[in-house]
Order: sequence, then structure tokens, then C-alpha cells
Amino acid sequence: MKRTTLINRHLSALVARLGHLDEIIVADAGLPMPDNVEVIDLAIVPGLPGFFDVLSALRTELVIESALHASEAGPELVKDMQKELEVWSKECDQQISFQSISHKDFKRRSSQAKAIIRTGEVTPYANIILVSGVAF
Repeated sequence: MKRTTLINRHLSALVARLGHLDEIIVADAGLPMPDNVEVIDLAIVPGLPGFFDVLSALRTELVIESALHASEAGPELVKDMQKELEVWSKECDQQISFQSISHKDFKRRSSQAKAIIRTGEVTPYANIILVSGVAF
């Protein structure tokens, strides 16, 4: 049995197989899922698990070098995402760039993701593309 915090076997396997610059998405409950992309559906009921709960869990094992969000996201949501990425950056001792793209471009780009992790989040535009980094 694993000793680290992340115990979901699907998320652990996803993190283990990512290479440098591979992308995954943590998504709200409403983001369209492209047919060709693996979906890890964690949604139980509206709000569970929350978007930030899943980001926090991934932070325990995943190294990222950048992240993207939809420019349509509200300022409070973006501010909370930035805070999470600042903690992530400190824990990995690496700077993480954070950029916005249109929601239309976000959905188009989602088709190249290695996987989409669907949460129970119902906050509009609570979606983020995480670009895998390296731990050295």
C-alpha cells in the first residue's frame, strides 16, 4: 500500500505515467469531455469533491511547470487558483507560470490532454490545465 497522501489509484497511475510537458485537466462538473481523452470521474454530487480539494491532492505527487485557465473565470476564482499555484511552487521549489486562454481555446486544447479529472465542482469555469514538469 502507498505511503503518500494521494491514495486514489487512478490519479496515482495518471501522475506516474506523465512525462515532461504532458497535460492533464482538473475540471468542473460541466466541462465537455472529448471522446478521445481518458476521463477520471470523481464527481459524486454537486460540490463533491471540490475543485481545490483535487488540486491539493494532486499537489502531493505532481510536479507542474505551468497552468492555464479560461479567461472567463471570475476574479475570485482566478485569485484562489493563483494562491494554490503559489503553494505548489514553493513545495516543488520551482516557478509555475499561470496564463489565461479563452474558454473556447481551453475546450479545443482539452482534446490533447492525457486525461481529464472531473470533479463535482459547480463554480463556472473552475477548470485548469496542468502542464507536467520535471522533479530535477
